[in-house]
Amino acid sequence: MTTTNDQNATQGQPLVVGGRELRSRLIVGTGKYADYETMQRALDASGAHVITVAVRRERLIDADGRSMLDYIDTDRYTILPNTAGCFTADDAVRVARLGRELLDQLDNPGKDWVKLEVLADKKTLLPDPVGTLEATKQLAADGFKVLCYTSDDPVMAVKIKEAGAASVMPAGSPIGSGQGVLNPNAITIILELLKDGDAGYPVILDAGVGTASDVTHAMELGADGVLLNTGIAHAKDAVRMAHAMRHALEAGRHAYLAGRIDKRLYATASSPWSGVISYIPGE
Repeated sequence: MTTTNDQNATQGQPLVVGGRELRSRLIVGTGKYADYETMQRALDASGAHVITVAVRRERLIDADGRSMLDYIDTDRYTILPNTAGCFTADDAVRVARLGRELLDQLDNPGKDWVKLEVLADKKTLLPDPVGTLEATKQLAADGFKVLCYTSDDPVMAVKIKEAGAASVMPAGSPIGSGQGVLNPNAITIILELLKDGDAGYPVILDAGVGTASDVTHAMELGADGVLLNTGIAHAKDAVRMAHAMRHALEAGRHAYLAGRIDKRLYATASSPWSGVISYIPGE
């Protein structure tokens, strides 16, 4: 099994978000699983250090009255509360504060973190830029380390960073769509703008991952990490897919650090032409 130190040695400097070092660059969600037992095994297979949990009570309790938190090892995982299902800045701020109270009771290190979502509508689940920016400012002023879900708009990404977000999390594609990274050029521009003069600022791709190659693609673009949920939870074999996502992230990170070759229009010979012995049939 790869140790944390081995991972840091081969994958470059560890990811630091909000002053905390993450042992894995893959952040996974806890919703949408067939049952809590499958969720447990998938979280383990993913190798994640940080997992995100929707803190609304109706999302923490299943049909049998069981609490999700009873199936999460809070000594192993840092819980990242999220404001999923919020459609106004005020609602998102309220839910974030509820999450902080909950994790304070659990004595979990993620208690001052929040994965912020302020959605525009229930059909597209696209972020509301005005509400997102307003909530980011309020939560940052209240001492939260805000990991902010946003669109792939570079201008909006810069405004969110300036509002005090500890990490900007642009969407690869709409939540749960499984379409992967639809606009790699926009993600590349966001990375360039947010890291200009601040190379260590964490940019984590969030939403739209459907399979392992999507994770690899995001990491090859230079993303610092990937957050996903549906791609694992709704896979036919969630645990096997969690393994795949874990290895895909590592592969993408290695490829990014290694530096890909330039793309060329024409072929380039793998072996040199000089020194080649000519052979003429019949001689």
